[in-house]
Amino acid sequence: MAVPVGGAAYGFFYERHSLSVTRETLSVRGFPPGLDGLTIGLLTDIHRSEWVSDEDVSAAVDALLNARPDLIVLGGDYVTWGDRRFVSASAEALARLTAPHGVFAILGNHDDDRDMPAALSARGMQVLRDARTRLRIRGESLELAGIRFWTRRTSDIARVVRGAGGPVILLAHDPRRLPQAAMLDIPLLLSGHTHGGQVVVPGVGAIASQRFPVLSGVASSGPTTMFVSRGLGTVWLPVRVNCPPEVAILTVRAA
Repeated sequence: MAVPVGGAAYGFFYERHSLSVTRETLSVRGFPPGLDGLTIGLLTDIHRSEWVSDEDVSAAVDALLNARPDLIVLGGDYVTWGDRRFVSASAEALARLTAPHGVFAILGNHDDDRDMPAALSARGMQVLRDARTRLRIRGESLELAGIRFWTRRTSDIARVVRGAGGPVILLAHDPRRLPQAAMLDIPLLLSGHTHGGQVVVPGVGAIASQRFPVLSGVASSGPTTMFVSRGLGTVWLPVRVNCPPEVAILTVRAA
């Protein structure tokens, strides 16, 4: 009994606050040489609540700003279960974020469709809800397409990316959108939602691995490269074990 209790105490008092900065290089098909070396900061699953404080979010914001990425992506779940008490606090904690080519956000399954996007937009973040925006970087066009959590059918995602004038980065909270991204020949998919499993038991793994093809890190399917972030916050239990919170700094290489 002492080992599980000790592990839970460690996960509650220490590891869930022990932010790491993950630096990953992604080899992506279909990216023009002019975009080689593009850096993207990814922060997701903040879950601002009584268990995830302003200090936790501020540390993640500082890590992103210190890395100076070309653009920043926020991957959804800014609060837990749509808790309106923390909507403004979550958006305000992110308000310092800035990047040369912008800060873009999508919504997760815990976010409502009105108050949360309004709070983010009011603080300068562009929220993509089944929408696409075109960036011009180093003389090249780059398309960011963001979908809602409940947008799942290939035909619905196809409507969002149809007519893109450059390579597409799909922002989808749920990594289970990888098959659809591959069917649509989308070069890069950025996701969260899994929390990396949140509790990873040595020799056993994470229970969440039964639900998701990839819990964290890099995966691919056909033409599509995917990165899944462990995220920042927690849900159900305010504990992380063998799965520290992260901010991801991704460098894209033209394959």
